[in-house]
Amino acid sequence: MATTDQPTGSGNTDDAELAEFGYKPELKRTLGNFHTFAAGISYISILTGTFQLFYFGYGSGGPAYWWSWPMVFVGQFMVALCFAELAARYPVAGSVYNWSKKVGNPHLGWLAGWMMLIASIVSIAAVALAYQLTLPQISSVFQIVGDGTGKYDVATNAVILATVLILFTTVVNAFGVKLMATINTAGVFIELVATVVLIVLFAVHITRGPQVVMETNGTGAGHGAGYLGAFLVASLASAYVMYGFDTAASLGEESRDPSRNAPRAIIRAIVASFVLGGLVLLLALMSVSSLKGKELSTDGLQYVVLDVLGPTAGKAMLWCVLIAVTVCALAVHTAAIRLAFAMARDNNLPASSLLAKVSPRFQTPVLPAVIVGVLALSILVVNIRQPQIFTVVTSIGIIMIYLAYLGVTGPMLVARLRGRWQPAGDGKFSLGRWGLLVNIGAVIWGAVMTINLIWPRASVYNATAPFHWYLQWGAVLFVAVIAGGGFAYYWFVQRHRTGVLAGHRLEENPATPAATLAAPAAD
Repeated sequence: MATTDQPTGSGNTDDAELAEFGYKPELKRTLGNFHTFAAGISYISILTGTFQLFYFGYGSGGPAYWWSWPMVFVGQFMVALCFAELAARYPVAGSVYNWSKKVGNPHLGWLAGWMMLIASIVSIAAVALAYQLTLPQISSVFQIVGDGTGKYDVATNAVILATVLILFTTVVNAFGVKLMATINTAGVFIELVATVVLIVLFAVHITRGPQVVMETNGTGAGHGAGYLGAFLVASLASAYVMYGFDTAASLGEESRDPSRNAPRAIIRAIVASFVLGGLVLLLALMSVSSLKGKELSTDGLQYVVLDVLGPTAGKAMLWCVLIAVTVCALAVHTAAIRLAFAMARDNNLPASSLLAKVSPRFQTPVLPAVIVGVLALSILVVNIRQPQIFTVVTSIGIIMIYLAYLGVTGPMLVARLRGRWQPAGDGKFSLGRWGLLVNIGAVIWGAVMTINLIWPRASVYNATAPFHWYLQWGAVLFVAVIAGGGFAYYWFVQRHRTGVLAGHRLEENPATPAATLAAPAAD
């Protein structure tokens, strides 16, 4: 375990925290308060997550699956509070990677960063697939492959539509953070307004009371643990939504006063998502004409919107959902780029000198934008004829993000127990005496939910033919290969090269001791 550095006297400047990592400022600070908030909430994206997996949650757990929403919020809110405290202390690019490195050691940091990087790439593909769940509902013109009834029509068409979105996010991110922030902020504003409007419209069309969330539709019948088993499966739908709030801190090197703005953005993003998303789900269940229609388990919230609001208003709302999906994919891509840049700056990825290069024209790492986009596209191509592409790709992405988050909250807890964690000073965000209790809760939640998500249930990973053991255990195998193979590469190859690249290293001076600039070493 490494000792965490104490706050320096220069903590009142935006670039002071970079000095503790040995980095010189390179990225242009152009983002304000709302930009950082927008980055966090667009990654979470209320309309993307709720609309993408409502069908799965409802089909697996019935209306009572709604209770997974507050459950996931409580757990993830504890994680978000830990991250807010870290963001106040270390608002740097590649937040999860650098935080784990700082409160843990370089080896833990690399593994957390690696898992988060792969998870982010998988998540881009997962989010982009949401186009398929919305566009064909707007018009059959968007069902390019077949008529949607063939065995592979939906999965193949989903890949085509998702490819268009990923190409768009790649181009936008390559052209710099200012263009990304402008599109993202406008998209988030539209998403928030649309969410509020949707809540109001659902509210004026309610046909049943809130007791609807006590109905299970008999979904526990096929589980050994009864409804608890069904509920734990259905909770995947909520777990998919509430993560990515760390993106606000990952843009810390491009934000103004990030040590104060990033913690606020993290907390506001997850609270706003919980309140608005919870109301959307509740009122959707209260306003849909019938709870017996199979469309609730196939078409999800898209069906509810059209059923309650009618074709004209319903399709207008679905266009807003499409905008939300677009800015969500953009935010996930942006976060992945910053993480790749942060790891490459430490010479912790292959071809690091190229990946860490910041374009003098666009003031952003261009090559990571392209590579991340290409890798996300490759995930889609591999799964092009997989009917369960939506749940499989989504599940794997969530599992690795929960593991990456544990790579931060775990070492942070150990640092607290050893008395080595020092929060930021100067009135910046701190959990104070609640820090230990919240941190323990965050670690327990992360561990339990990771087990729940990775459990090789056929209902999640191999619900339809062909039934093969390797399909059901696919998530376990994929995560094991990524984690084990990746860390083996790091341990035997990359760790011998690690160190801040010369072009990114802060030059030492008499006022900045070398010990302060060095990366923390493992005990």
